[in-house]
This record gives sequence, structure tokens and C-alpha cells, in this order.
Amino acid sequence: MKKIKLKVPATVANLVCGFDILGMAVHEPYDEMEITISKGPEITIQHEDPFGLPEKASENVAGIVLMKIKEHFQLTHGFEVIIRKHIKPGSGLGSSAASAAGAAFGANALLGNILSREEMIHFAMFGEELASGVRHADNIAPCIYGGITLVKSTHPIDIIPLNAPDLFVIAVHPQVEVKTSDSRQILKKNISMKSAVEQWGNIAGLVAGIQKNDFALIGRSLNDVIVEPVRSILIPKFDEVKMKSLQIGALGGGISGSGPSVFMLAAEKETAKKIAQMMKSVYDEIEVESFVYVSKINPAGIQVVEES
Repeated sequence: MKKIKLKVPATVANLVCGFDILGMAVHEPYDEMEITISKGPEITIQHEDPFGLPEKASENVAGIVLMKIKEHFQLTHGFEVIIRKHIKPGSGLGSSAASAAGAAFGANALLGNILSREEMIHFAMFGEELASGVRHADNIAPCIYGGITLVKSTHPIDIIPLNAPDLFVIAVHPQVEVKTSDSRQILKKNISMKSAVEQWGNIAGLVAGIQKNDFALIGRSLNDVIVEPVRSILIPKFDEVKMKSLQIGALGGGISGSGPSVFMLAAEKETAKKIAQMMKSVYDEIEVESFVYVSKINPAGIQVVEES
């Protein structure tokens, strides 16, 4: 096999209380990637999207991942990559993770599936480090594994796939930019024991609710007392969107990744539609363009569209 085409999904990281350890894949939006083994040793990146991302391999999220793989296996050939990005950078929907995970996944397939999923995550985290300064895996893991994942550890990499409840995910992306690196810098470096204990309870309750398909438990566990109170000030109308979503019937939700996207979970399709309409109207009222996505949790993660 010399060429592979991929559909790489957006992801929602943290799931409110699970900062840097929980994430889930969704169906919409998604990136398209084509990776080809080249005859020469170079790694070339071409973006067929309007976001102006760097195409020099060492400065590109997908490029750095492929450089690390090429170096590790001492490959004599390079890769040609075409990326059609629909997950807007800075959206909080795992845009950098999609490029990084897609590069690791595609290279692995082209090299004869020589990497485990944990090893793919290891290489993909170099892309996240380039994008945000931190080698985190909460977006990469669900992108590669599909569904919902728990990152127990990144040193060593220890990923636990969780159950994927039959829930609707509603995400709104207001067109304001919040850089992951900036949103990490404003977080408190120290927290109280009281807050830590409350957060541990929420994380444990959320994981238990996910595994038991207990929607009520999921709903009352989607509470963040550490990160959301700080980051939410960067997102216009966050409190209003969350409050109205809960009034309509959302189980709960919060900031997607580092924002500015906001996500909610709902058990019923009609409830999800009403939440989506409300989200759009809130941002229309303040003349902020927004995109709203409604989908189920994506159990497959990255999908192979074509290989040759």
C-alpha cells in the first residue's frame, strides 16, 4: 500500500471534570487526510483549507509526527500529506489532535501496521506538544480508539477505552479564537483539597455513569469546580448557553477542550435539536457567527476511506 485516505473526527476533551484525562470522538465535524509514501526522503505538507497553517514539516502538527516516525524507524523514504481541515484550529474540538492522530494512524497503515495504538498515541503527542506546548492525549486517544477514552497515564501510556452511551452530542463553535496554550496559562497552579476531593468524586461518578449507562449519574457528575470557572470567562455567553441547555433537558455539559466550543449531552434527538437551535440563537443575538453540530458519539474514531 502506497496511499491512504482518512476521515479523522473531531473530539471533545475533558468532558467537563476530566481535565487532560477524558475525551470522546464525535461524527461532526471531521478532517480529510491523504498520506502517500513518497519516492524521495522529504516530508511535504499541503493544506487545502483556508486556515493558513504552516506547511513546513517541522512546523506542522502532522509533519512533526511523521518526522518522529521516520527518525525512529530510520526510513529512507518520506511522506506526502494533503489535509482538508474542517475542524477549525482553535475551536476546542481537537483540530491539532486530528492532524497528529491522522498522521500517526496513516503512517502506521502504510508501514504495515507496525505500531500499537499506544505507540501511535506516543508519536501523535509530539504534534500536540508542537501545538500547545504540552504532550497531552485526551483528544488523540478517542480519535485513534474511538468512543470515550480515559487516559490513565501518559508516562507510560495507559489508555482505558470506556463504554460509549447512546447519547447525542451537541456542540456550538462561536467564531472567536481561544488558543490552547493561552487557556492553559490562566489555570490555577494550586487548588484546595476541598476542590480536589469534589473533582475526584465527579470524575469517578462520570466514569461509573458512562460504564453503567446511567444517564442521571452522568448528568449530576458533569460538574467542574477547578477549570471551568476560570476558562469560561474567555467564552462569550457560556453561562447563558449552559443554563438554557439544562432548562431544555440536557444531561449536562461544558467547555469542549480549551474552548471556545461548548458541548452538551442529551438523551433524546428532539431535545438535542432544541438545544442546537437555542445555541445558534444565543450567538445570533450578539452577532457572533457560530457553527452547531449534532451527532452521536463516534465509536470508530479514524476511518479509512480509501487505500491503494
